Amino acid sequence: MATPVAAQTAYVATPPLEPGLGVCPGGLCQPEALAAVFAALAETEAGTRDRPVHILQLGDSHTAGDRITGKLRVDLQRRFGRGGRGVMPPGVPYDGYAPYQATVAQRGWVMETAPLQPPAGAPTPRTGLAGVRAIGTRDAVMGFELEPGGEATAVGVCGRSGADRRGVVVEAGGVGRELDLGDGADEVCRELRFPGAMRSVRLTALGEGAVIDSVRLDGAARGVTVSNLGRVGASMRDLAARDEATVAAELAAASPDLVVIAFGTNDGFDDALDGAAYEALLRGQIARLRRLAPGAALMLLGAPDALRGGATGGCSADGMRAPPPKLAVVRDVQRRVAADLGVAFWDWHGRMGGDCSADRLALRAEPLMRGDRVHFTSAGADWIGGILSGDLTGAYDRWKAEQSLGQGGVD
Repeated sequence: MATPVAAQTAYVATPPLEPGLGVCPGGLCQPEALAAVFAALAETEAGTRDRPVHILQLGDSHTAGDRITGKLRVDLQRRFGRGGRGVMPPGVPYDGYAPYQATVAQRGWVMETAPLQPPAGAPTPRTGLAGVRAIGTRDAVMGFELEPGGEATAVGVCGRSGADRRGVVVEAGGVGRELDLGDGADEVCRELRFPGAMRSVRLTALGEGAVIDSVRLDGAARGVTVSNLGRVGASMRDLAARDEATVAAELAAASPDLVVIAFGTNDGFDDALDGAAYEALLRGQIARLRRLAPGAALMLLGAPDALRGGATGGCSADGMRAPPPKLAVVRDVQRRVAADLGVAFWDWHGRMGGDCSADRLALRAEPLMRGDRVHFTSAGADWIGGILSGDLTGAYDRWKAEQSLGQGGVD
């Protein structure tokens, strides 16, 4: 097998820095939209729930890098238990891919990535939520090594067989079993449960042309799973371009309790963006996710602060950087649509410090933003991911206290 991608499991301690206030109490608007998720977490804490609480985040490079979602995952799993690594892209979707809690390697798979969608749209291959698919050649191998404590008890594969109607062989614990991927026409999602907890899982293509769109690694019966499927450079248009049948099959198999929608930065860097058209697009994708994942709550992560160069009199310390003007439009639309449709909204922009915070965070002695003023450093992702997890668990604790008072309990 090719040299594996190094897993990133250690978290870097960040300097104490209080989050900004923003527009939402405790960072989260419409927390009542998460009542079903909170109830599932309460059942998990009480030991009465027999499956993990599954959080699935869809987004751009902030999501693809798994730094922010990685912090969210480790925080929630420390409190509620480790429910597995969750849904992952097939194999190594791009150079530099380094997910937390898993080492991934592949040989022989041809990776096909959906192109980023321009405003007018463009032809795109039939891809699912990851925006990339792995096409097998004979004996192509894909391997996942899980860190201690995060072993898999089951694997799920979404994809299609090749022209010879052969699927893949799943190998774990020295035992291999063939996984049928249908007749090649329709997207299918199959699951294979293991007799015990497995550190290593390998998928080998049978024949030519088998397609894998996503892989799910389940863990313990109770706990939390945080899945991240992101595409570098993606906007809301890219989510809209994902194949309907593939997405429907993936969501049915993953059965998320919460879908987090984390697009907005790349939309805001489009100077030609039309606010009304963006609002219609966002409303349409919320309706689509509600239709395809009717059991899931939804949460929007508002677009974070980000800057670009070439400005005159900008807000940065050197006066040469400023937020692109459409970024505020995107954020305003997201907040209004979330309130109107009863979707939870996390004020990322406010919690990182508001306007031009990307510059201030980049200029710290230990930078929390990279020099591009768009992406977080590892320490910065750990910091902002911790704020997100803290805001979610804080809202959960308040909900739980309200439930106790409503039932006559006393704190």
